[in-house]
Amino acid sequence: MKLPEENLLYFIEKNSPILRGWQREILRIVRNMAQYFYPQRQTKVMNEGCATFVHHAIMHILFDRGMIGEGSLLEFLHSHTSVVFQPEFSDPRYSGINPYALGFAMMSDIRRIAEAPTDEDKDWFPQFAGSGDWVVALKDAWANYRDESFIEQFLSPKLMRDFRLFALFDRADEAAYRVSAIHNEQGYRKVRSLLAHQYDTGMSDPNIQVVDANLKGDRTLFLEHRMHRGVPLHHATKELVVGHIEHLWGHDVVLEEVAE
Repeated sequence: MKLPEENLLYFIEKNSPILRGWQREILRIVRNMAQYFYPQRQTKVMNEGCATFVHHAIMHILFDRGMIGEGSLLEFLHSHTSVVFQPEFSDPRYSGINPYALGFAMMSDIRRIAEAPTDEDKDWFPQFAGSGDWVVALKDAWANYRDESFIEQFLSPKLMRDFRLFALFDRADEAAYRVSAIHNEQGYRKVRSLLAHQYDTGMSDPNIQVVDANLKGDRTLFLEHRMHRGVPLHHATKELVVGHIEHLWGHDVVLEEVAE
C-alpha cells in the first residue's frame, strides 16, 4: 500500500474492507468515467469558444457565398448573441464569466490580431500579429492549450478593457478590498495571470489525500486536506462527504486540514 494516495476512489476500490467484488467494479467504473471527463473541465472555454467561433464563421461564409439568406443569418445571430451574452456584475443573472462569451471573444480577437493588429497587439503577440493567417494561429491554440494556458498566452489588453477586468486583493482579516491591478502594462499581465489561475482545476479542487489506514487495527481511514491559501473546506459539505466516504470504507474516517 503506497501512501499518500491522492486518488481516493482508487484507494477505496482497492482497499475497502467491506466492498464486494461487484461493488468494487461499480466504483472502478465511476472512477474511470470521472478521469475520462476530467480534461473537459480543463477545456471548457476552449471547447465553447471553438464551437461558437466556428459556427459564427461558417454561417457568415455561407451568407457571403449566397448559400443562405438574411433570414437564416439573423435567426442564427439571435441564438448566437444569447449564447455569448455576458451579464454585468450588477445583473441578477451574473454568475461569473460566461465561458462562451470569453472563448468566442478571445478567438475572434486572435483573428483580429492576425488580420489588423494595433501597435499594442504587435508588442504583445509578435508571433502571429499581422500574419494574416488567423486559421494557423487558432489551430495552434486549439491543439496545444487548455483554458488556463490559453488565457495566460492569448488574452489581450483590448479584451481586458472590453470586459472591464481588474483585480481585487482580499484578506480575511481586513475590512476592505484593495484594487491590486488596473489597466496599465503591469496590471494587464497580473489580471491575465490571475484570471488564468481561476481556470486551473488543480487550484480550485481541494487537495485531499489518503495519508494512513489502520488496516490491522480499528481500520480507521485518515485523510488530509492541504489547504490552498489557508482556505478550509465548507463545514457542512465536508461532513456530508465524509459520511459518504465512511459508507464506502465501512469504518471511521478522519479528515484533518493542514496549511500547505
